[in-house]
Amino acid sequence: MGVPLIQQYRVAKYIISKKLRGDTRYPLVLMLEPLFRCNLACAGCGKIDYPDEILDKRISYEDAMSAIDECGAPIVSIAGGEPLIHKEMPMIIDGYINKKKFVYLCTNALLLDARMDDYSPSPYLTFSIHLDGNRDRHDASVCRDGVFDKCVDVIKKARDRGFRVTVNCTLFQKETAEEVAEFMDVAMALGVEGVTISPGYNYERAPRQDVFLQRKESKQLFRHLFKLGKGRKWRFNQSSLYLDFLAGNQRYQCTPWGNPTRNIFGWQKPCYLLADEGYASNYKAMMEETDWDNYGNGRNPKCANCMVHCGFEASAVDDTSSHPLTALKVAVLGPRTEGPMAPELPVLYDDDSAATSKLVAEILPVPTEARNKKVA
Repeated sequence: MGVPLIQQYRVAKYIISKKLRGDTRYPLVLMLEPLFRCNLACAGCGKIDYPDEILDKRISYEDAMSAIDECGAPIVSIAGGEPLIHKEMPMIIDGYINKKKFVYLCTNALLLDARMDDYSPSPYLTFSIHLDGNRDRHDASVCRDGVFDKCVDVIKKARDRGFRVTVNCTLFQKETAEEVAEFMDVAMALGVEGVTISPGYNYERAPRQDVFLQRKESKQLFRHLFKLGKGRKWRFNQSSLYLDFLAGNQRYQCTPWGNPTRNIFGWQKPCYLLADEGYASNYKAMMEETDWDNYGNGRNPKCANCMVHCGFEASAVDDTSSHPLTALKVAVLGPRTEGPMAPELPVLYDDDSAATSKLVAEILPVPTEARNKKVA
């Protein structure tokens, strides 16, 4: 089972329309964080370290509908916190489906068994279950025993009832390619639609900073993983060129406007991962007020090790539309796992942030121009 044709068609139509209009900055996925409250306290999470008065805040149904109307993205990823804690979540999901938006409801699955009757199977709704590896690895990541087994049971139940189900897997330090390959085999055996996989981002507010992968380490891990995956028919819920980027074969700059974030504070600048850069009251203001040239690899030290899909998947999708044959070749043959890697983007920031921003703007005016430049 793969991504439904209706989703592929509608997203492709949306991207082509933006290209024909000459739009260079457009949203692909709305990242909705309707709350930060969660029923887990994961070691690598930067969302739950807020006082109770913040954790008790919720985005209303009306604001959730307004967010998608403002930005117009074809896909919504609902994260948090744990979205199933939100009492209006079934209404929010129905509202998005009525608008013909494809919804990925991200959940740790602890509440899904009890709340599954609140939802109906639909090609527009996918349960995205968080599983950060096999049993021992995942339970250590979420700091609670038994969560992995609970997730597996819920995935089976959701699949039996006809729901679309994917797995969202974040990789951290000390994971081996062999471990991740074993996990991928388990996920495929569960019959999930695909796995969304990426290295973790080192949130400044995360309780542990020693768990995050560095950039070179990430690329080496993914190269080894993809080498082990040859012939194993793993399904990824990602573009082939993003996977190629993870393996170090593509050089992309982040396109954070591709996944704009609306949370309890407003529209987050510039992305889902940087929580201390300010907020805008509406989508238009966020797009106009954000100094986009001040963010990205080589542009900002906070972005130095980031390779997360919410920053780079849109870059890869944009490149796919420009170079479909390259994307098709990678999709068929898989990412290259040997040979030199694409060079890193130059580091342009220093203590003089104003001079740096000007230099960045002059050298890299359009992020997608920093696309794949392979080493011969």
